[in-house]
Amino acid sequence: MDPISVYLPGIFLAYTAFLLSIMSPGPNILAIMGTSMSIGRSSGVTLALGVASGSFCWAMLTVIGLSSLLASYATALIAIKIAGGLYLLWLAYKSFRAAASRHSIEAKTLDGESLSPRGYYLRGLTIQMTNPKAALAWIAIISLGLQKSAPIWVAVSVVVGTTILSVVIHLVYALAFSTKPMVRIYGKARRWIQGTLAAFFSFAGLKLLSSST
Repeated sequence: MDPISVYLPGIFLAYTAFLLSIMSPGPNILAIMGTSMSIGRSSGVTLALGVASGSFCWAMLTVIGLSSLLASYATALIAIKIAGGLYLLWLAYKSFRAAASRHSIEAKTLDGESLSPRGYYLRGLTIQMTNPKAALAWIAIISLGLQKSAPIWVAVSVVVGTTILSVVIHLVYALAFSTKPMVRIYGKARRWIQGTLAAFFSFAGLKLLSSST
């Protein structure tokens, strides 16, 4: 039986990759900010819970899919790590470009009239589940935590940990960014955040590529 310490670095690297990835405002984060500011915190919180549920679904689908693939084709892990590493390097490139850009973030409200709490939850879930980049992002994140012949608890730890982080961070966005001053403060720190993301994604991408050989 392999000691737990063998798998902990990969698990924590996956947590870090996920945590930093949601620090970069995409459509889901901007929607949470805009909803909290224009409609109210409760609506933003409900939307955030929907987004977090979507993250959990993507994590589960990715783990199940990769586990099934690796059960049939053990060598597939090499291809998966290469794909994940290249995607992380692409994210690093995008983050470098965003850090160099002078454009600030712009919170967005959802189209249409105010929705019920269930409506905001489903909208958040839909935003996350229909994100075309989510599959590649989760393949990269899960790949960081997986090693050859890793026991099932490793995958479970990645899913549970990222789900907890998703709920907490998205709720923080909904609560903290319900006022325009907070959005301005975040906007001023945006270039530093994007620069940090670029450095980490470069490191994680190169680590995945080197571990595939």
